[in-house]
Amino acid sequence: MRNDNQVTVGAAITAFLEQCDVKAAFGVISIHNMPILDAFAVRGNIRFVMARGEAGATNMADAYARTTGGLGVCLTSTGTAAGNAAGAMVEAQTAGTPLLHITGQIETQYLDQEFAYIHEARDQLTMLKAVSKAAFRVRSVETALSTMKLAVQTALTAPTGPVSVEIPIDIQSTFITMPTDLAPLPVPVAVPAPEALDALAERMAGAKRPMLWLGGGARHAGKQVKRLLEMGVGVITSTQGRGVVNEDDERCLGAFSQNRAVEQFMQSCDVLLVAGSRLRSNETFKYALKLPQTTLRIDANPAIEGRSYSSDQFVCGDTALALDGLADRLEGRLNIDPMFHVELLQVRAKSRAQLNTDLGPYSALVEQLQAVTGRHFSWVRDVTLSNSIWGNRLINLFHPRAGVHALGGGIGQALAMGIGAAVAAAETAPERKVFALAGDGGFILNLGELATLVQEKANVVILLMNDQRYGVIRNIQDAIYGARHAYVELHTPDYTQLAASMGLRHALVSDLKNFSGVIEGALAEPGPFLLEVDMLAVGGFATQFAGPPNSETKAQKATA
Repeated sequence: MRNDNQVTVGAAITAFLEQCDVKAAFGVISIHNMPILDAFAVRGNIRFVMARGEAGATNMADAYARTTGGLGVCLTSTGTAAGNAAGAMVEAQTAGTPLLHITGQIETQYLDQEFAYIHEARDQLTMLKAVSKAAFRVRSVETALSTMKLAVQTALTAPTGPVSVEIPIDIQSTFITMPTDLAPLPVPVAVPAPEALDALAERMAGAKRPMLWLGGGARHAGKQVKRLLEMGVGVITSTQGRGVVNEDDERCLGAFSQNRAVEQFMQSCDVLLVAGSRLRSNETFKYALKLPQTTLRIDANPAIEGRSYSSDQFVCGDTALALDGLADRLEGRLNIDPMFHVELLQVRAKSRAQLNTDLGPYSALVEQLQAVTGRHFSWVRDVTLSNSIWGNRLINLFHPRAGVHALGGGIGQALAMGIGAAVAAAETAPERKVFALAGDGGFILNLGELATLVQEKANVVILLMNDQRYGVIRNIQDAIYGARHAYVELHTPDYTQLAASMGLRHALVSDLKNFSGVIEGALAEPGPFLLEVDMLAVGGFATQFAGPPNSETKAQKATA
């Protein structure tokens, strides 16, 4: 006979997640994860968002983690369901998102015997290892909690990333005495060596035109970056590093690394310090971007040294700790060229003006959108033509967790990510509105999550840019394949009718003159809103975008 202190392993895991400060989780209920989700419902401390598919659930958990800075959690069933989550796990891995993917597994006695048991996937653990930072299997009741603790610690330890845990259903449902120690394991922080910081400061001290390149690994280092800004150091960011410095700060070039004027300016700088960035291909002209002659690097991942670009000195350590130590050592020592900031401001204005010219009629959309968003918002973007041209650079961000982008290059993730960001905002910053930019080609990929959006009353304005085609692919066909437009024209739903069937507020915009008025109407009531822009009616961009810029294609140089 069980006493009151007897709980299932699923309930113990739920109690542990509560101690990890998990306020919301995402997933699809199944016979192979029910002991955990039953405990969610009974205990009532974790909001469970019922996604319509495992890919969407994982994208939601990804965005939740990115916008809170904490742990994202998604739950799937085993077999096909775990496979459905794989693409979204690749995205989380690319972005370095601390995400815990809990997947069920069949009964222990039938595991790995290829009985064609329902929901079983052959060698599922190997698949999960391929799309995760690490993957574990709970092999006994006694090790269930310790495995979960290790998984959470692994996900949160820099370089952060998604971690999968398989839990056989018989282990989940076994009754045990509730453990007394439910505290998560401490997360280790890489402390930079003082002598390494001494050497770094000596290299920086003589610089008259120093630049700091911020990546996603510097999102927690805003205070330390501000100290260096006050000393005269200029800033440029990767897409992931946006918002570490308020993007209306004239000392910050933003994510404009692929602008030729910015590249030329960078060549005039005598030192570049790269902090927490991988210097990705599509932000460096496929690693052909010319950097200053002296390049230094800070990263918590020791394996990053020598990848993509070599550096004159590498410091392994937490970015905030390293930049703080560097600022201590540089206090009062920098002698900045008086023309440095004048020229930085000029190139900032020039690069933004050039991009606005490239937008053609859509410059009015961007201007009005920026005016309405204010400073407290999240900016979620899919891989689509509009984001490639302007979403990744324009619309100023004012918080290091404000930007969420499908970094891995997969389409169709913005809808689910917008839901995850909205759930995060509801938990941590209710005044924060979420704007999600999507193209029609990607949007239809996870259309089922519209039902989740409405059911959860997610506070999201979806900006759907509808040109009834895969716009970027069509432009590439124009540039490289003799304008042979194969497999890019799309049959698109009537979103007015679709939104009405969902009980979703909707507006169709074919003239951008009063775009801000439509957005204000969308924001007048809480909850989701689908704002569709008829790009065929508005017209095309002034400059054609045909894939990530490189150093050879003339058409691409114009949009860099």
